[in-house]
Amino acid sequence: MLAIIGGSGLTTLSNLDVSHREVVRTPYGEPSGPVVFGQICGKPAMFLPRHGYGHTIPPHTVNYRANLWALNHHKATGVISVASVGGIRNDLQPGDIVLPNQIIDYTWGRKSTYFDGNGTPVTHIDFTEPYDRDLSRRIHEAGEQLGIKIKLGGVYAATQGPRLETAAEINRLERDGADLVGMTGMPEAALARELGLPYVAINVIANHAAGRGSSANGIHFESLDVVLQEAMGKVKAIIEKLVGCQNGCQSVNSTE
Repeated sequence: MLAIIGGSGLTTLSNLDVSHREVVRTPYGEPSGPVVFGQICGKPAMFLPRHGYGHTIPPHTVNYRANLWALNHHKATGVISVASVGGIRNDLQPGDIVLPNQIIDYTWGRKSTYFDGNGTPVTHIDFTEPYDRDLSRRIHEAGEQLGIKIKLGGVYAATQGPRLETAAEINRLERDGADLVGMTGMPEAALARELGLPYVAINVIANHAAGRGSSANGIHFESLDVVLQEAMGKVKAIIEKLVGCQNGCQSVNSTE
């Protein structure tokens, strides 16, 4: 069963035909909210909003361990993380959809592993390629079949938040090789790897990063909702296609 974690711009999954919701108790505390179960065009799926159903949990306090544990507990076969990000690279424009292939982690103080605590053996995971290649390929193919352009590859910089970055910080990230910036990609990706869950991020460029393009003199928050609403409609259509939708599914242009 495919699991979708929704971020800013995707706090609900309107194309999920809900069967039930379940509050999951985990060894790591409470997830961000009840896990929602249902079907997308007749195929089983589950959904969890990363920031809670009222969008009240900031990036640095999300219980990433509980979230991933809950999805794994319910036999998720793969995890799609949807998140809005800032574009650093020149060719990344608001509304673009990107499948990053690398991460640089700038976060701190977050519970970032299941392998800690008294008596727990030190365990290392291979994180050379943080995103699952096969799942990324399938998402890209779904986009192609729908005529939705998805940009392949990019280095995601995970920052602490909840504030946005300064222009100087974005310059530093660019020097480090980052192409886009967000606040929730880590430790989520690493925890999925520890659990053996195929994990992919679908990133929507909500705005130019600080000091870039239309954000040269500041972020214009009033324009973000329009950009995200249109782009998230495309993301929902891609997810529908990925889980095997046939004719009659929701329109690509849907913004519900």
